[in-house]
Amino acid sequence: MRIEEITSGSSLTGLEPSAVATVIAVVPIADGAVRVIYQTPDGTLKERLLGRADEENIAVATTERPWSFDGDGEAFKLTIEAKRIDLAFLFDPMMAVHTSNVEPLPHQITAVYEAMLPRQPLRFVLADDPGAGKTIMAGLYIRELIMRADARRIVIVAPGSLVEQWREELFEKFGLEFRVFTRDLEAATPSGNPFDDIDHLIVRLDQMARNEELQEKLCAAGWDLVVFDEAHKLSAHFSGSKMQKTGRFKLAEKLGAQTRHLLLMTATPHNGKEADFQLFLSLLDSDRFYGKFRDGVHKVDCSYLIRRMVKEKLVKFDGTPLFPERKAYTVNYRLSDLESALYEAVTDYVKTEMGKADQLDGKRKSSVGFALTSLQRRLASSPEAIFQSLKRRRERLERRLREEGGRGQQLRADPAARSRIEQLAMNAVRQAEEVRGCQVVDVSAQKCGWDITSYPPAIDGKQPESRHIEVKGRVKGASTITVTRNEMLYALNQAEKFVLAIVQVDENEQIDGRYYLRNPFDGEQGWGVSSINYNIGDLLALAGGNQ
Repeated sequence: MRIEEITSGSSLTGLEPSAVATVIAVVPIADGAVRVIYQTPDGTLKERLLGRADEENIAVATTERPWSFDGDGEAFKLTIEAKRIDLAFLFDPMMAVHTSNVEPLPHQITAVYEAMLPRQPLRFVLADDPGAGKTIMAGLYIRELIMRADARRIVIVAPGSLVEQWREELFEKFGLEFRVFTRDLEAATPSGNPFDDIDHLIVRLDQMARNEELQEKLCAAGWDLVVFDEAHKLSAHFSGSKMQKTGRFKLAEKLGAQTRHLLLMTATPHNGKEADFQLFLSLLDSDRFYGKFRDGVHKVDCSYLIRRMVKEKLVKFDGTPLFPERKAYTVNYRLSDLESALYEAVTDYVKTEMGKADQLDGKRKSSVGFALTSLQRRLASSPEAIFQSLKRRRERLERRLREEGGRGQQLRADPAARSRIEQLAMNAVRQAEEVRGCQVVDVSAQKCGWDITSYPPAIDGKQPESRHIEVKGRVKGASTITVTRNEMLYALNQAEKFVLAIVQVDENEQIDGRYYLRNPFDGEQGWGVSSINYNIGDLLALAGGNQ
């Protein structure tokens, strides 16, 4: 408003900080300057000198409603809904169950809402039998603490082979985004210290236990909740009067002292030694379980620190057993003359080959010994089982003889060439996955049972399940691939995720074919050996062509 427009009787804003003033008189002083005499709402007369600089603050007062209701209705609705969700746990004591992508069983609900949540602070061992779903219990507990604003900074300490499984389970089932600590993540965080910058973190147990610098950073960050998976690895024992602690135990001690809630998860909390068990419980209550256990003097009462349910006690909501009842009994039978002859022949063969195995050194001696021992188990299974095992063994030995000579043999014999071929295979699979729009993570150095984790792009806002790809690069013409026990066990236990990728490379080290296989192993081989050779031709027949 220009000062020339100010007249007597006008009601203006800007003359007083928070009130409307009525102009009584306007006295021109000079060009661009006036003296204004005005009255405040309480009747006080005042005057003020105004210049051009004051024009932008002076305006004619207008009458408006105290509430205009002209705000963004959608934003208001969104805010109200967010506040309703924030306070939902006050009205729904099992909010985590109803907002998660799981259907928990009775024992999982009682573990979270009866055994763990009422304990403030929580210092607890969750020791249900394998298969009870302890990861789901931990996920429900974490989600409840977050919704109740009882925990913001959470770290999960797990063996290296399980960290990706933890990350995927928490995201897919509970919508919780946890980051796995790696050196790349450390370099990418703003401060270079992900323990301070990231509130939800998963770390590898042995990586932390072996690195004092990382331990110090991890413990100094401060946490609201710490979860140890496979907690039976946190071991310590007395040697005479001296306590000997493993690096894992020391890590748990340090980290447990810096957190409010501490949850230890294991299916085998007791190793049969009461003294070691008391040391294990000292991680939860160092005062109650201090010192060396003495039989007849100390009594370990841990009922308030641990919950253990065996499979026989786990039931569904209708009361039916969750697992079939286990019945073990022995059945005797008499061998026929042919069966007796076969038993003696295989036994003699095993004894002879065992004698040869004793002359070997290192891991090869153990591998051969396991393989021969498995023949005796196959013999005890059935004549057909031992026949197929001996048949496969003969075929492998014959193929090994035929594979002597040629460029392919030279490449297989050259360690540097084998390394190049494996790298070519990794690159081929990585490029193929990226063409499909997948995000690819190389985990080969972590020895977790596969080489590449491939995350497919989201479909209709939903994230498909990741694929865990084990890559095998071989020279074209090679007849076998070697699968380790770790790879085989992971393939059998996580069949829905595991993919075996066989990449063939020609003599000029060019990619000649790429084959993907799901469920490549039948589960009947290799349980007693550290590795096993598979026929490439048989596996490629399962793949159904080059991909």
